[in-house]
Amino acid sequence: MKLHLGCGLDYKEGYVNCDISKDIKADKRFDLEKRLPFKDNSVSEIIINHTLEHTQKPIEILKEFYRICKDKAIIKIRVPYFSSESAFSMIDHYSFYSLTTFDCLDSSHIGHWQGVGNFKTVYKYLSWRRIFKPLEWFFNLNQKILRIYQELFCWWFPAKELRIELEVNKNKEEQDK
Repeated sequence: MKLHLGCGLDYKEGYVNCDISKDIKADKRFDLEKRLPFKDNSVSEIIINHTLEHTQKPIEILKEFYRICKDKAIIKIRVPYFSSESAFSMIDHYSFYSLTTFDCLDSSHIGHWQGVGNFKTVYKYLSWRRIFKPLEWFFNLNQKILRIYQELFCWWFPAKELRIELEVNKNKEEQDK
């Protein structure tokens, strides 16, 4: 099963499109901040675009993603980048995201948190508005350049969006639940 969470007006064929709003076309309606209505180890892919920043409990949501995802499932996340005007553009944006925000989920990272789950970072990418688009190619050449950008230039040339892809890595016991 493939999920598109917080689908809004972007209904995707081949996915179970989910949203909390009754005003849009969705296959399932529920609150992301409550237990997700899916069985353990039943999901092979999650897409969540510009939704996570509207939640107050992103860690709990990521724990739920881990619970419902199969081993090697892919989670594709898009959120406003923290230095972008978009990050602050709505009154209900509760969380802000940088290149390093999700590092604690990757078991190979020194700052890995136990209890959230084991994820592998597959992909990180920053995108810019049209005026700064020429910078996009250069800054995304590799992770070291992205880190230099974040440390030194993120407020001068703010990226608009962070795209991150995570792979769920479960041990045999977790898969057999």
